[in-house]
Amino acid sequence: MLEKLFKLKENNTNVKTELAAGLTTFMTMAYILAVNPSVLSAAGMDSTAVLLATCLASFIGTACMALMANLPFALSAGMGLNAFLAYTVCGVYGYSWQVALLAVFIEGIIFIVLSLTNVREAIFNAIPLSLKRAVSVGIGLFIAFIGLQNAGLAVGSATLVSLVDFRESFRTSGICALLALIGLLVTAILYIKKVKGSILIGIFGTWILGIICQGVGIYVPDAEAGYYSLLPSFEMTDFSKLGETFGQCFNVDMNGVGIFNFIVVIFSFLFVDLFDTLGTLIGVSTKADMLDKDGKLPKIKPALLADAIATSAGAVLGTSTTTTFVESSSGVAAGGRTGLTSLTTAVLFLLSMLFAPIFIAIPSFATAPALILVGFLMFSTITEIKLDEKNYASAIPAYLCIIAMPLFYSISEGIAIGIISYVVINLICGKRKDINPIMYVLAVLFILKYAFL
Repeated sequence: MLEKLFKLKENNTNVKTELAAGLTTFMTMAYILAVNPSVLSAAGMDSTAVLLATCLASFIGTACMALMANLPFALSAGMGLNAFLAYTVCGVYGYSWQVALLAVFIEGIIFIVLSLTNVREAIFNAIPLSLKRAVSVGIGLFIAFIGLQNAGLAVGSATLVSLVDFRESFRTSGICALLALIGLLVTAILYIKKVKGSILIGIFGTWILGIICQGVGIYVPDAEAGYYSLLPSFEMTDFSKLGETFGQCFNVDMNGVGIFNFIVVIFSFLFVDLFDTLGTLIGVSTKADMLDKDGKLPKIKPALLADAIATSAGAVLGTSTTTTFVESSSGVAAGGRTGLTSLTTAVLFLLSMLFAPIFIAIPSFATAPALILVGFLMFSTITEIKLDEKNYASAIPAYLCIIAMPLFYSISEGIAIGIISYVVINLICGKRKDINPIMYVLAVLFILKYAFL
């Protein structure tokens, strides 16, 4: 049955290899189960509900990838996209998380339509490569900055932001910041040594160090200051919590929500998810030698459709945009070549729901190292941006896009500034041939946003 369903022999693999690859993929991306509730809880969402929604959305999306495209790619709540929802849409714009989830749901529906046509690829091709890579780099810096804040390492000061004074309130904020720094170094070393599940190990290792510090009295819980006991509860998962987010994207109050601003939010989700997914599919497919002679992925349409379905399903369940994870490359490196790899990962995500109380108890200083390291992995794309004098017309907009995201605390602002500056600079410098007509439309839309909002 498995041979008929996944064509194992045709792909030069076997059941044992596929199962091992699926476990490997899960281990490398399971950190999202600790990080996503931590990030989205900043938007006012219940942590347990977010975790359950994340598990279910990951299961649905990854299973769709397995059965529809027969590809070894796994999906879950996208890093950067969850931060955009919590810190920009809900934090900066002041929208409720219900409105934000509605935007994610609509984005998913649009993606389903686009995935059934060639429009998604056309939009992807319209954006210059330098800006595509800049978006990844900028999100990396944005995520890293959030990680530094969650760790308590970056704090407000007269210079807007500075390094925390470890000696001040050492038994609460000071020790948490120090543990986060130690966790970051440990996680980085494990990752460099190619230890499977290094990011997840780093999260749990940092948490355990915190528990030890609490046990010997170095860390002292102070509920009034927001520092709680680090000891986990081993109670059963409260599955009823899912009801707090399920279907809430349809229960929204649109009063005070400007329609144009709402469209910009949808477009921002759409833009980031678009490049994140296509970039991941191309990158992982290249590693697995799945691209054809023209450098295209033969099964890209069902893969994109699976991603789009997962996004809408995740919004209904109660989590941010669900997208294909670059960590899928770890399973590919372990020999995964078919949908049996992703189906294995999907089942493991489903089983993770039973351990919700443990994941929810993980403190933010323990997940901060994961955010900072993932930020580095996204930032590494900067080496692919041509920064020489001949390419200034594309490099400078890429640079503006990158620095705008962390400094303006908004992914969408970085995208807007990058697109506008690219069109204006290239137009005035006489490089009209380098501007795709779609870019003009996008630039005008963003300019209208700043002019009238």
